[in-house]
Amino acid sequence: MLTSQTVKQWATDLGADLVGIGSMDRFAGAPLDSDPRHIFPEAKVIVGLGFRIHRGLLRGIEEGTFFASYPSAGYANINDVHAPMVLRQLGSLLEDEGYEAVIYTNTSVRYGINSGRSVGPGKPRPDVFLHFRIAAFICGMGEIGFSKVFLTPRFGPRQRFAFILTDAPLEADPLYSGPPLCDRCMRCVRECPAGALSSQKTVKINVSGREVEWAELDELKCAIGWQAGSPQYNPFADGQMADLMNQVLRDDRPKEQRRAFAQYAAGRLRQDFPYSRAGWESFHHPGAICGGRGCVRGCMVHLEECGRVSNRFKNPFRIRKPWSMPGDDR
Repeated sequence: MLTSQTVKQWATDLGADLVGIGSMDRFAGAPLDSDPRHIFPEAKVIVGLGFRIHRGLLRGIEEGTFFASYPSAGYANINDVHAPMVLRQLGSLLEDEGYEAVIYTNTSVRYGINSGRSVGPGKPRPDVFLHFRIAAFICGMGEIGFSKVFLTPRFGPRQRFAFILTDAPLEADPLYSGPPLCDRCMRCVRECPAGALSSQKTVKINVSGREVEWAELDELKCAIGWQAGSPQYNPFADGQMADLMNQVLRDDRPKEQRRAFAQYAAGRLRQDFPYSRAGWESFHHPGAICGGRGCVRGCMVHLEECGRVSNRFKNPFRIRKPWSMPGDDR
């Protein structure tokens, strides 16, 4: 008889750093267009796999000297190479046991989210987009932090996820109930170069009887900040590009009124900003120059200082005062 422990051992042997299993009924109440039960109605569980982002991939951005490793090895390699290989092999092992395995990676977003037409009454528009952080929560792998970044007790914010939906009758893990990881220190809010996180407004949802809350996120500012940081934290931006970034980051109109301009700016970054364009052309990912300054690096530093993560190092990550561009006060 196939057991959860067997599947977890397979996953770790194949190269996953974290594994959790969640019951599909925990998705009850999810929006129609992000409910994976519509993808595989007979699925009994979702298997979540976590892949560490090596702390050293953030070192060059922390020092302001080497920005290429994070988007290439911390994004593209995990999303497009390592995770799909592990998922394929794990899916094959499940199929060899007679169970179906629907492999789901975040690269599906490239085809479009809910971009088609519903095929029937009660059906969502394809493609159904799985909310990865909620799925990881459902798999009992950790908690969603105030920044909306997912935190695990092993790596804090340093991992990416991939999933398998299966009809294998596996035992689900409980929701995470260990010591809280996020203590709302607000470093994510203070250190975000885009100012994309609210310190006051939050979003609350209910997942399987548990209230989950995170800061209201300005996705438009986050998208620009994530790709390009801000002029103070981007050594590659010329005056014209820096001015464009500032127009987006300092635009305080309601979101709907500035959406078109933010999308235009994102397109300009992708086409006219050499560093970002090279990332898309080489890795199908943007440059990620922000390097998660607040939501990843700031959070990681705090969690390590507080001893809340089990993946520990001989030396602290933040050794020097964080850099910013000299004399740039735009």
